[in-house]
Amino acid sequence: MPDPRIDEALRTMLPRLRRFALWLARDVHAADDLVQSAVERALSRWHTRRDEESLRSWLFAILYRLFLDGKRRATRYAALLGSLHDEEATWPSAERVTEANATLSAFAALPVEQRSLLLWVSVEGLSYQEVADILQVPIGTVMSRLSRARRALRQLGEGETRAPSLRLLK
Repeated sequence: MPDPRIDEALRTMLPRLRRFALWLARDVHAADDLVQSAVERALSRWHTRRDEESLRSWLFAILYRLFLDGKRRATRYAALLGSLHDEEATWPSAERVTEANATLSAFAALPVEQRSLLLWVSVEGLSYQEVADILQVPIGTVMSRLSRARRALRQLGEGETRAPSLRLLK
């Protein structure tokens, strides 16, 4: 059961958080989403706050960091879309479409762990250290797993269908 003091403290901060989010985002709906994400993050990490006096600054810091993360993500997405845009519209050749479909099929055939690694590093742009922190493994382990995932994707894309050999460890 939630603590009523936490509920009351957050309720008093909501108008201030919303005003700050609206000033940052310049859009009512984006500001509401930002405030909701900040409150969710604060509740999930409530045990990490230092003291009651710093609640306001802690909530504003969470909201601001979420805003910056969203901006960075949007910038990466815009750059990715910009790199895909050609000056003149051209239709892809049948060969390129077939290669793309084969790559997507090969990607779908990979184990979930390998797909996740490739998505985090290649698509989401996470660093090896960030992935290592997510998986709670050393960075060298991430690098070797990523290498094996890339090799498996390459092999599946070239038409090799043999299953990867598994090593048994005792």
